[in-house]
Amino acid sequence: MTQESIEAKLDKLIQAVARLAPPTPPPAEFAAAEGFVWDAERGYPAPVPRVSRVEIGLIKGVDRVRDILVDNTMRFASGLPANNVLLWGARGMGKSSLVKAAHALANREGPSAGRLKLIEIHREDISTLPRLLNLLKAEPYRFILFCDDLSFDNDDTSYKSLKAALDGGVEGRPENVIFYATSNRRHLLPRDMIENERSTAINPHEAVEEKVSLSDRFGLWLGFHKCSQDEYLAMIDGYVAHYGLKVTPETLRHEALEWATTRGSRSGRVAWQFIQDLAGRLGQRISE
Repeated sequence: MTQESIEAKLDKLIQAVARLAPPTPPPAEFAAAEGFVWDAERGYPAPVPRVSRVEIGLIKGVDRVRDILVDNTMRFASGLPANNVLLWGARGMGKSSLVKAAHALANREGPSAGRLKLIEIHREDISTLPRLLNLLKAEPYRFILFCDDLSFDNDDTSYKSLKAALDGGVEGRPENVIFYATSNRRHLLPRDMIENERSTAINPHEAVEEKVSLSDRFGLWLGFHKCSQDEYLAMIDGYVAHYGLKVTPETLRHEALEWATTRGSRSGRVAWQFIQDLAGRLGQRISE
């Protein structure tokens, strides 16, 4: 085999290896949108032209936690100290809707309009958080990293990556980044996982502390609980007034309560589903 043929084969091998390498991600264009979704595979925050959200005034029954979250978000947008937030509790009570609404309010009425960006990161991509933080720390914007329905199952150790990212390691968490998460679990881990650690560990107390200390990284715990009938009906009334739906109060109350009964629960999500059904039957268009 000649020297030339060896070099030719090496060139082909180099080209083949180069094709296997992941493509260089495009530069992040944070001026292009208010909301983004983290594409972990490409290492790129993809812009979302229109964030799906509702007006904050339509989120009823959570006034106290709403005010706390808005205040925390406003302070962060202003460059003041603010906490990571865990919104936990009953399903369908507006946890994720409140995060997106608070972000919109801060961007609209805060001191630096349009400079606060919302980046959603999927639960399965939590292990890539350090890569995302490294990308954001030098940017002139401020970022809310948002993970919806965050929880961890048995034998899932990726929660350790989240703990390290929230603390920031040696460098510390970037000053322009904060983390908001929603979950049905206060401690993010299933009870049987915690109990198993207690029963099998040499030092049960230390094992349990390791598991529950993740939620301690969130400075604010905002609890969401099932709503009362009056709160549920107030949600319905708010939507009807906002979208101008034409229905008598007596019919509205009867149908709204019947809708909740057939679903076995009352929540903001159930109220919104009823409004979609009502608007469809009335032949009226609505937009989120």
